[in-house]
Amino acid sequence: MSTRTIASQSGASRKRSLDWKNLAFNACNYFILSVLVIVTIYPFYYIFIYSISDSIEAQKGVFLWPAGFSLESYRTTIALPGIMDAALVSLSRTVLGTVLTVCCCSFFAYLITKDELPYRKWIYRFVLVTMYFNAGFIPWYLTMKAYGLQNNFLLYILPSALVGFNVILIKTFIEQLPVSLEESAKIDGAGYFKIFTSVIFPLSMPIIATIAVFAAVGQWNTWFDNYFLVENPKLQTLQLVLYNLLNQSSNLSNMTTDQLSRGDLVRTLTPQSIRMTITMLVTLPIVLVYPLLQRYFVKGIMLGAVKG
Repeated sequence: MSTRTIASQSGASRKRSLDWKNLAFNACNYFILSVLVIVTIYPFYYIFIYSISDSIEAQKGVFLWPAGFSLESYRTTIALPGIMDAALVSLSRTVLGTVLTVCCCSFFAYLITKDELPYRKWIYRFVLVTMYFNAGFIPWYLTMKAYGLQNNFLLYILPSALVGFNVILIKTFIEQLPVSLEESAKIDGAGYFKIFTSVIFPLSMPIIATIAVFAAVGQWNTWFDNYFLVENPKLQTLQLVLYNLLNQSSNLSNMTTDQLSRGDLVRTLTPQSIRMTITMLVTLPIVLVYPLLQRYFVKGIMLGAVKG
C-alpha cells in the first residue's frame, strides 16, 4: 500500500471523527438551548392556561393544557369598578410618556454632541452623575409636591422625560453617524432642528426603538409614584388597581353573585385563578409590544454601546 493511500485513509478517518464530534457538540447545544427555552417560556404559558381554565377544575392540576375552558375570571376582573378607567390612564401614561421621553432624550443627546453648546462637557458629566447618585425617596417626594405634581397626571410623564442612560445611548449612536450627512444639510441651509428632524432622527431609529421599549416598559409597570402621590381615583393606574386586587384576591373570590354580575349566575372563582388573570392582564401588553420592535432593539443596543 502506497504512502499516498495511507495518508488518504488517515485523512478520511480524521474527517469522520471530526464530523461525529461536531454532530455531538451541536446535539448538546440544541438540547441545552431547548431546555432553557422551555424553562423560560413555560412559567408564562402556565399562567396563561391557568387563567383560561375552569377555576374549579384547575385546582386539581394544570400541566400542558387548560383544565376545561372558562373566561369567567377575565370577565369578572374586567367588570370590576375602576378597571377600565385605570387601564385608560395606564395606556395614556405609557403612550405619552414614551413619546415625551424619546423626543426629549434624543434632542438633548443631539445637542450635547455639538461643540458650539456652552459648557457641553460639564452638562454631559452632570448627566452621568445622575446615573450613580440618587437623592432618595424623601427629597423626591418633597420635590414632586413643590412642583405641584401631586394628584396631577403630569406626575406620570414629566419626571421621566430625561433619563441619563437613554441620553448616553443616543449620544453614542449619533456620534457614529457620518459627519458628511450633517454638513450637506448645513450647506443646503438647514438649521439644527431641521437637521435633527430630517437627518439625525430617521437614521437613529434602531436606538430610538430601543429607548422606546425601555420607556414603555417602565411607564406601563410603574405604580410607585401613583401609590405615594395620587389619591384621586380617576388618576389611578391599572398596575396599582390590580396590585390592590391581587392582595384582596381571597375576598374577591368570595364575593356574592350579585356583586360580581349584578344578578347573573357566575361560576365560583378561586384566589389562584384571579391572581393568574391579573398577572396576564398586566404582562400581556408589553409582551405583545416587544416583538414589533425586536429587529431594532438588538441592533440599537449594540451600536449605542460601542463607545462612551
